[in-house]
Amino acid sequence: MSIDYLLSILKPMLEGAQATVLLFLIAIAVSIPLGFILTLIARSSIKTLAYLANAYIYLLRGTPLLLQLLFIVFGLPLIPVVGEYLVLDRFVAACIGFILNYAAYFAEIFRGGLLAIDKGQYEAAQVLGLNRWQTMRKVVLPQMFRIALPSVANESVTLVKDTALLYAVAVPELLHFAQTAVNRDFTIIPFLLAGVIYLLITICLTLFFKWLERRLRFD
Repeated sequence: MSIDYLLSILKPMLEGAQATVLLFLIAIAVSIPLGFILTLIARSSIKTLAYLANAYIYLLRGTPLLLQLLFIVFGLPLIPVVGEYLVLDRFVAACIGFILNYAAYFAEIFRGGLLAIDKGQYEAAQVLGLNRWQTMRKVVLPQMFRIALPSVANESVTLVKDTALLYAVAVPELLHFAQTAVNRDFTIIPFLLAGVIYLLITICLTLFFKWLERRLRFD
């Protein structure tokens, strides 16, 4: 194994890692707020909306992400009449699949965070004369995010690793280029290099969330 060989396979793999990171950033930026909105809807006093939100959460958490990706990429175009309008760019389809799936997981995490807040906090807010919105913004949400942050961090690391599923829907990403190099050169070095890149990404993400936890703890 030479340095020249490592450099020759590292360049396309880093290009694939860009797709991995981009998917992660898009999915995390959209699925977290969407998950919180789902949590609020699931706790709504409007029973129909609450039922639909809970059904969505159970459905997306109860079926494999890979199946959902395959359905969006290959299944939607097969729907009679409207299928031809549902043909999406593979990367866009993957983003939609990840967002919908992880929003359900984050919704459950936020639900747990809300349930962990003592009822006395709400009563204290009423005594102080805070209305419902002020109670939510100044009392409930800061505590909920502190409680939910470790679970959000774990789920975010899982999201990074799940981006390897892009390989199954033919989106060129890190694992795709690693597999291509392995098949071409008959060596496991590209797999090892891919593992190192994934590990570096997750380490950076873990350090970020640890910093965020410390920041919130002392605010």
